[in-house]
Amino acid sequence: MSSDRRSFVKTLSAAGLAALGSSLAHAEPVPNKSGKRLRYAIVGTGHRHRMYRSAILGDYKEHAELVGLCDINPGRAALSAKVAADAGVKVPTYVAADFDTMVKETKPDVVIVTTVDATHDDYIVRSLDLGCDVITEKPMTTTAEKCQRILDAKKRSGKTVRVTFNYRYSPPRTQVKDILMSGEIGDILSVDFHWLLNTTHGADYFRRWHANKKNSGGLMIHKATHHFDLVNWWLSAQPASVVAVGKREFYTPAMAKRFGLSGPHERCRTCPEKDKCGFFMDLAAEPSLKALYLDNEHHDGYFRDRCVFRDSIDIEDTMNVIVKYDTGTTLSYSLNAFNAWEGYQIAFNGTKGRLEHSIVEQIYTAGTNQVQGGIAEGGVKTRVIPLRGPAKDYQPWTGTGGHGGGDKALLDDIFVINPPADKYQRNSDERGGAASILIGVAANQCFETGQPVQLASLVQGWDRPALTPMPTHLDPVPMPVRRPRGG
Repeated sequence: MSSDRRSFVKTLSAAGLAALGSSLAHAEPVPNKSGKRLRYAIVGTGHRHRMYRSAILGDYKEHAELVGLCDINPGRAALSAKVAADAGVKVPTYVAADFDTMVKETKPDVVIVTTVDATHDDYIVRSLDLGCDVITEKPMTTTAEKCQRILDAKKRSGKTVRVTFNYRYSPPRTQVKDILMSGEIGDILSVDFHWLLNTTHGADYFRRWHANKKNSGGLMIHKATHHFDLVNWWLSAQPASVVAVGKREFYTPAMAKRFGLSGPHERCRTCPEKDKCGFFMDLAAEPSLKALYLDNEHHDGYFRDRCVFRDSIDIEDTMNVIVKYDTGTTLSYSLNAFNAWEGYQIAFNGTKGRLEHSIVEQIYTAGTNQVQGGIAEGGVKTRVIPLRGPAKDYQPWTGTGGHGGGDKALLDDIFVINPPADKYQRNSDERGGAASILIGVAANQCFETGQPVQLASLVQGWDRPALTPMPTHLDPVPMPVRRPRGG
């Protein structure tokens, strides 16, 4: 099987909140008065689908029913079906070519899309046209053309598309939204945002199908869609234009040589230098990865442990982006995939002060039983500094589980029947999905041309998402308190 085939362009794979205290209401499950559970089918049975499958089979089984599983890899689909069977639920499986058959036979109300990013549009559009609502993992899609297909299908079908941005639901990030909405730092003029990926999680994107833009859109789309969406949501603003530069300098054959290796080689499992490489991954040693990938690679030739230094990688590992919003706010953003720690630092510069917020995340490898996006102990810092006067440190809102407590809150919002109104407007549809990925699409275009990109030129019929009211550039601002002489 060829190396290009192994890059897996067609492969389907995956892409808690304990309590927020009195500051934020937690949507508790409510009885389904209609007595009818919603029917769900999942396409893509890699690691990301497990959150949804477990939710449907577990906490939300009174509200939801899993009726079908679909994947290009029959081994992974069968593995997922066995988990369901062990929970007492028999779920039929289908190969990717029989997706339409699955929808027609199982009659889902909702299709959940957790496939390789580049194939999201195919399943979203087909599901909408077959009369189903859609829930899709981020990113919604990877190119402007595919985004246009989704926007058009949504309008002609009248069905709904939901994009699951779980970071919005993470308590400390919701707290930032609450502070910004309150007007404590006034209206936002600029944002400085730096996201760091370490050499465990960051390196992992260069092993997998994500390492080729035809599959993932690169880190500007697959990873940064989380980050761009957070800023779009925090600001309640629509991105308008982008300037960006990007490069790949760390995960390269030249860097392998600098580390003293003779490689790169094809994959970790057969690497003759595995004993001396600090990036070695042993798929056989991790039961979850072995079951999901190593035991099923014979079906499709997808290697989960490819060398992070191989020449065929075409995504960047160092990126800088400037975004201008329709409100006039500007964002300066960076993403670096080979850092000493994982997490981010962000500062909002407003007319009444500055909000500084940072989170350090735990070490994580996708597909393992580690907590994804978990926050390190004491890893949250949130501070407001007025234009003049003492700074104020906030006690962070907290949660447990994946993505800093965001996963459980997101699942409540998805699967609980008629969840309570959310003043933070954390749910997102195709408009928010487009807003996040189009920044990445524009950035990728800038990497190639060196020219700024107007987002309105990328798609048509892209409406402004539903967002919360925020302080505006027209609001009166109190005069700063005069400093004492000599102060």
